[in-house]
Amino acid sequence: MPRAARVAPNEYVYHVLTRGNNRQNVFKGEEDFERYVEIVKKYKEKYEFKLYHYVLMSNHVHLVLETTGDGGSLAEVMKGINLSYAQHYKRKYKHIGHFWQDRYKSIIVSKDEYLLACGSYVELNPVRARIVDDPKEYQWSSYGAYAFGKGDLIVDEHSIYEQLSESGPERRRKYREFVKGMLMEREAMSGEMERKVVYGNEDFAAKMKKRFALEEIIRKKGRPRKEENDGK
Repeated sequence: MPRAARVAPNEYVYHVLTRGNNRQNVFKGEEDFERYVEIVKKYKEKYEFKLYHYVLMSNHVHLVLETTGDGGSLAEVMKGINLSYAQHYKRKYKHIGHFWQDRYKSIIVSKDEYLLACGSYVELNPVRARIVDDPKEYQWSSYGAYAFGKGDLIVDEHSIYEQLSESGPERRRKYREFVKGMLMEREAMSGEMERKVVYGNEDFAAKMKKRFALEEIIRKKGRPRKEENDGK
């Protein structure tokens, strides 16, 4: 079966996970988090990708992004970001040897309610790790942008989020309720993304399997939770 990172055509949404080598910390202080955000902003401008959701944890990073037809490939995007940040860290801390663990893992995500579910999975990482009780308490994620309208220079709000409501305050309220529901009803989606290569409904999974000759697609049965009367 092709490894997921090899199946990376442009104009698709990806959930990307990058870990520190041997799960070592990749951020030691606030300045490191800030530097990573600056690097992402730089490569967004260079490769013209959209960043929908993210979280920066002490020893790993989750990005949910969409490459564009006129921009760089997923491989170019991740090589640029990972190499630039590794160079920063090695210079600052005199680090020698491997920095990132192997290569990044990527999952193709369907651009529908599964994208909202994937975003909540990413933003609930600090809750699953028992760092905070509420995702609003964690600074280094996209949750504040979606749930409270907090300014975030690297976040691009996607159309699935915008469809929650035409009203900004109501849209943010519904997003908070959606994430709360994912946390309460599905235990923060624990283990949801561990062995996936595609995250979407059966039709989307079958389409990806046929288009990219995937031998196996592991996905959760059923559909992600969706609010009634969501304002569409």
